[in-house]
Amino acid sequence: MRAYDGPAIETEGLVKIYRGGTRALDDVSLEVAPGELFGLLGPNGAGKTTAIRVLATLLRATAGTARVVGLDVVTQAVEVRRRLGLAMQNPTLDAFSTGRETLELAGRLQGMAAAAVRRRSDELLELMGLSSVAKKLAGTYSGGMKRRLDVAAALVHCPELLILDEPTEGLDPQSRTALWEELERINASGTTMLLTTHYMEEADRLCSRVAIIDYGRIVVDGAPGALKQGIGADTVVLQIESDGAADLGVVAEPAGANSDGAGAGAPSDPVVLVRRLLEGMVAPGAVIAHPVGVSLAVPNANAAVPALLRRLESDGLRVTGLQVTQPTLDDVFMKYTGRRIREEAADQPLLLGW
Repeated sequence: MRAYDGPAIETEGLVKIYRGGTRALDDVSLEVAPGELFGLLGPNGAGKTTAIRVLATLLRATAGTARVVGLDVVTQAVEVRRRLGLAMQNPTLDAFSTGRETLELAGRLQGMAAAAVRRRSDELLELMGLSSVAKKLAGTYSGGMKRRLDVAAALVHCPELLILDEPTEGLDPQSRTALWEELERINASGTTMLLTTHYMEEADRLCSRVAIIDYGRIVVDGAPGALKQGIGADTVVLQIESDGAADLGVVAEPAGANSDGAGAGAPSDPVVLVRRLLEGMVAPGAVIAHPVGVSLAVPNANAAVPALLRRLESDGLRVTGLQVTQPTLDDVFMKYTGRRIREEAADQPLLLGW
C-alpha cells in the first residue's frame, strides 16, 4: 500500500550545470502520477540520464527541487532510496554470481529478511522467465537475460517507483519485445515507472504519458496519442529526380531560375526547389530534407498527393518513390525541435517505387 497519496515524482525548475559549463538540465519541471508508465524521451545527450540520476539521489542538482513519493531527494535521500528501484543503462551485475544470488544479495542490501528474500526471488525469477537459469552465473547470460535480471534486482524490495534508464538499449528485436511485455505486466500490477529512451516506438507502445527533452529542456509532454493528433498532418516522403540530376535527393534548377546567380541547370537544394514548386499548396515550413529526398507534412495526404505529383511533374521533376505515413512520436519531436531524434540510413528503401 502506498504511504503517500501525491505525485510519484514531482520536479520544479531543475537545473544541472556540470563542471566546464555544460548545462545538462535547464529548468525541468514535470509531474508523474502514481501508477503511470511515464517516458522521458530524447536523443543521446539530451539530459535524460542526468534527470534520473538526480531523482535517484546519485547526483545533486545545481538548482530547483525534486521529490519522489513526497520525499525530497536531497534532505531525505536515504528514504528515497528505500522507496525506488533503479536499473541503469548498463546492467550492474556480478558476472561470478548466479541469477538467484544476485537477487538475494539485492534483497539483503535492502534489509529484507532471508525468508522474504527467497520468496521474492522465486517470484521474480518466474516473472522474468529466468527460473531455468537461476543457478547459472550471470556472466553467461545473454544480453536480454542480463537486462531482465537487472530489472528483477531493482524490484526485489517491491519499490513504489521503478526507474529504468534506456532499458532496451543494445537488445535484439526479440529480446526488446520480450522485455516490453514484462514491463507492461509490472506496470499493470500497480508499480509506477519512469523510463528514458530514444526509441519512439518503445514509448508509443509502453507509455501512458511522455515528455520530450532536448538540450536539457522539456519541449512538450502529454499522452502519445494526443501528441500525434496535434501534428495535424500526414508525412509524405518523395524520392525525386530531374533531367541531369543523377543523385537521389539532388535536383537541377530550371534554366535561369537559380537564385544565387549560378548558371542554368546548376544543382540546388531540393527542399528550396520543392518549396517553390508547391507554393500555395504546401506551407514552406512543411517541406524539409529527408535522407532519400524530401519530406512534406500534408493534411489528408491520400487526397492531396495526386495534385502534388501533377504539380511537381509538370515542372520537370520525376517522382520515383513515395511513402505516406501517419504521424509518429518522431514527427512530434521534429515539430517541436526542428530535427529528427535519430537520423535514418540514407539508403533506407521506400515502401513503394515506380
